[in-house]
Amino acid sequence: MGMGVLMVAEKPSLAQSIAAFLSHGQMHSRRAALEVHEWQGSFQGSPATVKMTSVIGHVYSLDFPAAYSSWDRVDPVELFDADTVKLEANPKAHVCRHLQQEAKGCDFLVLWLDCDREGENICFEVMDNALPHMRRVAPGQQQVFRARFSAISAAEVHAAMAALVLPNRAEALSVDARQELDLKVGVAFTRFQTRFFQGRYGNLDAAVVSYGPCQTPTLGFCVERHQTIVAFQPEPYWVVKPQLARAGEQLTLEWERGRVFDQDVGIMFSSAVKQAAALKVTSITVKEDRKHKPSGLNTVELLKVASSALNMGPAHAMSIAERLYSSGYLSYPRTESSAYPPNFDITGTLSSQTRHPIWGEYAAALLSQGVSRPKGGTDVGDHPPITPVRAATEDELGGGDAWLIYDYVARHFLGSLSGDCVLKKTKAVLTGGGEVFTASGSVVLKAGFTAIMPWRASQAAPMPLLTDGQTLQLKDVELVAGRTSPPDYLTEAELIGLMEKHGIGTDASIPTHINNIGQRNYVQVQSGRRVVPTELGITIIKGYQLIDPELCRPQVRAHVEAQIGLIADGKAQKDAVVAHTLEQFKAKFMFFVAHIARMDALFEASFSPLSSSGKLKLWPQHQQHLQLQQSW
Repeated sequence: MGMGVLMVAEKPSLAQSIAAFLSHGQMHSRRAALEVHEWQGSFQGSPATVKMTSVIGHVYSLDFPAAYSSWDRVDPVELFDADTVKLEANPKAHVCRHLQQEAKGCDFLVLWLDCDREGENICFEVMDNALPHMRRVAPGQQQVFRARFSAISAAEVHAAMAALVLPNRAEALSVDARQELDLKVGVAFTRFQTRFFQGRYGNLDAAVVSYGPCQTPTLGFCVERHQTIVAFQPEPYWVVKPQLARAGEQLTLEWERGRVFDQDVGIMFSSAVKQAAALKVTSITVKEDRKHKPSGLNTVELLKVASSALNMGPAHAMSIAERLYSSGYLSYPRTESSAYPPNFDITGTLSSQTRHPIWGEYAAALLSQGVSRPKGGTDVGDHPPITPVRAATEDELGGGDAWLIYDYVARHFLGSLSGDCVLKKTKAVLTGGGEVFTASGSVVLKAGFTAIMPWRASQAAPMPLLTDGQTLQLKDVELVAGRTSPPDYLTEAELIGLMEKHGIGTDASIPTHINNIGQRNYVQVQSGRRVVPTELGITIIKGYQLIDPELCRPQVRAHVEAQIGLIADGKAQKDAVVAHTLEQFKAKFMFFVAHIARMDALFEASFSPLSSSGKLKLWPQHQQHLQLQQSW
């Protein structure tokens, strides 16, 4: 019997694309629980029958045994020390049975899961199902291989096949650690809070009053901004604004003092300028300034732009980017890197865009100039920055949000290979009555990357011609009154930035956490994609601040993420990290329970008692919990 090779991808569409590349289109497909693509090929230099199939994301989900499913009979504190079980994530899809069946008669397993920690974890889930049913190989012979790739293209897939490696158990264990911590901490707090508050108040407008180690600090950022706005006390201020008597020319002057907070002082300064009757130009400086081209595009930057410029929520934008990746239009969209690694084929990627109907000529011009590797950015070593893989038109992608994401990624890639935007900036200093004012203007000398990213262009306007020593008569001097204003609510883009800065979640999970606080009715996304906390969200965070502020501060989760990172790097033991972290959170949970009256006083001031609402008390049960556990 000939050699058999089983290959497994993360999604059916990826399995089909990879199989087509490896078989040179000579595969035949059949439908089992999931599609299987077969062809005659070679492996490790020997003829082989190859089968390519897929999973549909994680094979397993982590949960508690059935004995812990009751919200009424189980004290939530018991969950910190409870066992956990891995259950089939999609039982109706029969993924486990499918893998076991397809593994029979195969000698080798090649894993084509996404190349991140979650994908590494799925590798071992596949191995647990496939290996027991495969043929045995010679002692010491490698049976499992891992393909590492960053795009779904023929070149990338064949290169990965030629450089197979071992799956990374340390990264897989780091995901196991995160899953266990988030499950136990999140469910314990959520069950206690939900039972306590839904048993007292009838208008919470939430199925569960949930806590999540990532979700709650994310909400905390939003509520802290709300508290800053509410506590803000506006102050009056005054600004001296001279108007020059120059026919047909507008010269905007900025007062060097900016503003003063005493009206009498403002009157004194404006009177002195009025008495001078003129301003004298005391210096003119001209300098060249550069607006630097962007570094490569990473996930967080893409999500920020999608929200602030494309009016897309981060979860939706990530879904679109992943679909474009699966279809072979974009490279892997989950990356922290913003610098192109030394082995990245910049010329090849740029060449693929030279026939694009919109920016093909621009790409060809860059290519003809000779592309130098961009400087700046950070190469984290995970995946290259997000780039287009092949040229696509708006019609080909069906327009809409898919085109907006693709268009931005392509333009950002071209912009990162372009020159800087070069400006000539002119600044004049004018004095009168002892006060100093400045006028400025700018002219674009070289558009650079802003030619392909016009929204990044500076609003350049030349300054009217002035000469050193010139005297300009004053038409009027105004003392303009104003009031300081509070900061606005956080935009999604600002919230994403804060999460990245403080280590809350990963580039892949940030969209999920933001989405979850909206689904829980803790925040609402309003005009301008500003994230405004609801009364429920505000009350919950205020309660944590009264009892144990660390429960909603980012530092605790950032520390946990750092420990998980050590597991992934092979520098810490998973069991030790999990045990220590659970011990800390168990102590926090017990303190929280003992002092819940502090939070209850806040709820009592904001919500109606259950007795006055006429509602019945209904606890969420195990099935609902399964839908929630990925959001902790």
